[in-house]
Amino acid sequence: MKIAELFYSIQGEGKLAGVPSAFVRTAGCNLSCRWCDTDYALRASEAETMTVPDVVEAVLAWPARHVVITGGEPMLQPHVVELTERLRDRDRHVTIETAGTIFAPVACDLMSISPKLSSSTPRGPGHGPQARHHEASRINIDVLLRLMARYPYQLKFVVASPDDLGEVRQLLQQLGDPDPGDVLLMPEGTDRQTLRDRATWLIDLCKETGFRYCPRLHIELYGHRRGV
Repeated sequence: MKIAELFYSIQGEGKLAGVPSAFVRTAGCNLSCRWCDTDYALRASEAETMTVPDVVEAVLAWPARHVVITGGEPMLQPHVVELTERLRDRDRHVTIETAGTIFAPVACDLMSISPKLSSSTPRGPGHGPQARHHEASRINIDVLLRLMARYPYQLKFVVASPDDLGEVRQLLQQLGDPDPGDVLLMPEGTDRQTLRDRATWLIDLCKETGFRYCPRLHIELYGHRRGV
């Protein structure tokens, strides 16, 4: 497996925010989000190659029952199913963080799906081919529905502007209008002040819609850096 980093921290986002968790950050991604905050995990060629037993051994060294497999895009990894099954065999709660564009029959207790809105598409000179690929690939309704039908899930949207809410609503209609309690709105940003500024209007949107507000606790606690 291509591994960008392994670390032990708390879950900073989603329904399990605040839970001590071991993180397996895989390397490589099929998208090119313009606000990606883990760009060091995009290049599999720069990552460490580890066997599944080595990853499991490293994870089990920490006292966490919860394991988060993230990326990059972990569903790209050819051995991700084996990794999740081995972790489940060791009584670990497994969260997968994915954009929801690729399906794999993983063993998963919480499928954390983050569909990418149009605001994620790269912009500006030199991004033409990259932007076209991203825009064509960022939403796969069939895969989203398949993941939602098979696993306990949360839909986590990165929101940069109140205008994004219309796009969120349209996508949710295509997905059968899931329970608002499974829909999380998270402010885009990698510094505390930006997150707080966007939280002021994003929380109001959550109150209007019944969607859940999703903090980024790791940034509030540690700032924007690796290994936290």
